[in-house]
Parts: sequence; structure tokens; C-alpha cells
Amino acid sequence: MSLGAEPQKSEACIIPPGKMTHYRWIVMILIFLTWVIVTADRANLGVALPYIRKEFAISNAEAGLIISLFGYGYSLCQLPIGLLYKKLGADRSRIILPVSMFMTSLFTGLLGTTSSPFLLKVYRLGVGISEGPFGVGTLNIMNRWFPPKEKGTAGGLLQASTKVGPVIVPIICVTIIEMFGWREIFYFFAIPGILLAFVWWYLVPSNPSQSKYCSPAEVAYIESEYVATTVEKKTTLPKKYNLAWLDKLILSKKLKPLETVSEVYHSWNIIGTAIAFGCMSGISATMMSWIPTFLVTVKGFTSIKMGFLASAPFIGSVIGTTLGGIISDRILGKRRKPTMLLGSICTTLTMYALIYAPNNMIYLGIMLFMTGLTVGLGYPGFSVYPMGVASKEAYPVAFSLVNFIGQIGSATIPLVVGFLLDAFNWNAVFIFLTAASIICFTLIATLDEPVDDTMMPPKNS
Repeated sequence: MSLGAEPQKSEACIIPPGKMTHYRWIVMILIFLTWVIVTADRANLGVALPYIRKEFAISNAEAGLIISLFGYGYSLCQLPIGLLYKKLGADRSRIILPVSMFMTSLFTGLLGTTSSPFLLKVYRLGVGISEGPFGVGTLNIMNRWFPPKEKGTAGGLLQASTKVGPVIVPIICVTIIEMFGWREIFYFFAIPGILLAFVWWYLVPSNPSQSKYCSPAEVAYIESEYVATTVEKKTTLPKKYNLAWLDKLILSKKLKPLETVSEVYHSWNIIGTAIAFGCMSGISATMMSWIPTFLVTVKGFTSIKMGFLASAPFIGSVIGTTLGGIISDRILGKRRKPTMLLGSICTTLTMYALIYAPNNMIYLGIMLFMTGLTVGLGYPGFSVYPMGVASKEAYPVAFSLVNFIGQIGSATIPLVVGFLLDAFNWNAVFIFLTAASIICFTLIATLDEPVDDTMMPPKNS
């Protein structure tokens, strides 16, 4: 793995040179915790929203705008942050992530002090802008701290961490509301991120060679090139799986890797993935921000029952994301489109089924769980698919474009939901989300599935 010119091992290293440490997994734990915290900061507004709307008498459309300002602020940061990381380099860019973490928590706390809908919008936009560097920053750290054979596991843990926050948020939030009020939610969630910003700065340098807790043996292991060859052999599709029929169905072919910014920006494979990701991200954001309102105002559940039900989609999403990665890697031989297609078509069915959902807690819990599972099933593919069509050097550009358009979708769809609720009802919302799932499926179906020789079955099989 090429990391460029690395600084010398810190003289402050406290580990014997020959000892094999595993400090990279401490770094992974911190990455996991940071994503749990920041995604909790995204999700807590959805639980507080019914109470905020009651206090400030805001419309559904205005509530949708407050929700969506996070996504717009977050998406607008993606391209400039990627360029900033590249310009500053690994060492000078180290400050970006802890500052981002601190500012995200600061704006989260400010949401609790708001005295008007205008300030709600300003602070919510501030949360989105502050959190903008997280995607590029944590992937950059993960890339530097893990050898190729462990990046799949690390990436799966990162994806799972983004779903854990929304799982725990509803239960914590309704407990705080019952004991104190909605403002205290934001004070509570501001504290962990501020503390973790200082912990991160102290414990996580840009490169493992700079850490006094990471031995030279572990540094050498992380930087080993031979691991890449080993993992390719291990992940070769077993001969018993002859998927030639599937390769014809999903348009599998060898592709010349995208090398330049221009090639990335003109690639339908990247643009189509980005728009499809926008559809799926928008559905996920709607489940996070609007479902608590649906459960309280339409289904009439108490705050405690709402808290449990609002967690169901994200429990399903954690399982779906894990399954999607395992199926894609181990059963489908690194093919990404099948799980993306399966996830989008199953999401179409679950969205449509919610139109007819009765006021039954068990049924709703199952449906919301299945919705999260189906959305999560294809999620790993959206970040991993560009790796197959772009070179390593061009991948950050491809990822930033996919994430940029994806986050615009996650901001716009909840905003449209607000307008639909003012003009129509929740049936219109679920029909709209069903249509978004169909569009996602159609876009994915048009993409090429990149393959190499290790993925193709023998010609005489």
C-alpha cells in the first residue's frame, strides 16, 4: 500500500521494536465511536421534531427544510474538503477531523438554546457543515492504518457504526424528553463529541509510524504490499459458483480504470451510482427524520412506543449492511450490483407496504425493521463499487462525487416529504419513496459490473 513519504518512527515510542501490537484496532474503535456520535447528532432532531413543531407552530414544509439543511451543508463540503486534504497532506490535515468533531458537537448543543425557527435552521446548517469532513477524514485514516486484507472488515465496521447511532437515539431521546424536555436532548448529545475530539487528537496521528503505541512490527505489517496479493487469492470466487448467467444479466465486463478527474466526471458508471445513492440516502434520511413524526401524529403512539419503533429500521439496517457486504464479497465474488439491485427492489416493496400498515405495534415494528434491512443490503455497494471502476489515485475523486450527489439526495427527499405532507398525506409520501426506490433500481441496472479474471469462471465450465 503506497502511503507516500512517511515520517520517521517517533522517538517517544514506548513499545519494544519486535513486539507485534494491534493498536490499529484501537483506532478502529475510535472511528466507530466517532461515527456513532455524529450519526446520533443527525438523528436526534427527528425524535425532537414533533415537540419542536408544537412549540414553534411550524409547517411540515418548514420542518422538512430544517431537516434538509444538514444534508445541504454536509454535501457542499465534500468536494472542497477532499481538495483541502490533498493540498495539506497527511500531517497538516490532522487537525481537520478533531476540529470537525468539536464544531459538530458545539452546533448540536446550540440547537437546544434556540428561540426561533430561524436559529434552528442556522444551527442545523452548522451541524451539516461541521460534520462535512468526516467521510473523507475517517476513510483517509482507515486507509493509512489498515493493510489491504483488513480494509474490508474495517470498512464493514465503519458502515455498521453509521447505523448504530440512529438505533440508540430514539430510546435515549424519549427518556430525556420524559424526564426534562426536548432541549436537553441536544445538550446531552453535545458532550461526548467534545470529549472525543480531544481524545482523538491525543491518540490518533495521521500515520501509524507516528504513534508511540504502534510498534515498528505493526507499522511494517500495515504497510506490507504482499498482503494485497494474498487477499486477492483468498477472495477468488470458488469454482463451485459458476455465475456466468449472472454476469450476462448484470452487464459484467472488464473496464479500463478511470484515471483522471475528467474521466470520473464523465463516467455514467459513477454518475449513475451517485444518483442512485442519492435516492437510497434520501429514503434512509426520511426514515431517520420523519418516521418519529409519523408514529406520533398518524399512528398515535406514545413517546416510549415511538422510541422503540423508530429504532427498528436501523436495527434492520445494521444487519442488512453486514449481510450485503458478506454476500457481495464471499458469495458473489466481489460483484456489487446484485446486492444493490436486490436492496432497491425490496425497498420498493416495503415502502409500498407501509401505505397499508395498520396501527399495530408488532406489524409496524416488523415492517420498519424490514425496510431498514432492505435499504442497508445495498449500502456497502455504493461506496465499494467505485473502487472497481476507478484507479486508486482517482477513487477519492469518484467517492467525493458519489457522496456529494448522494448527500444532496438525502437532503432533498426529506424536504419534498414536508411539502407532500402539507399538500396531501402520508400515503403520498410512501408512494413518492416507492418511486425513488424504482428510480434507484433502474439506474443501477444500467451500470457496468467491473470484473477481473479471478471473478470469471473458466470458459469450459
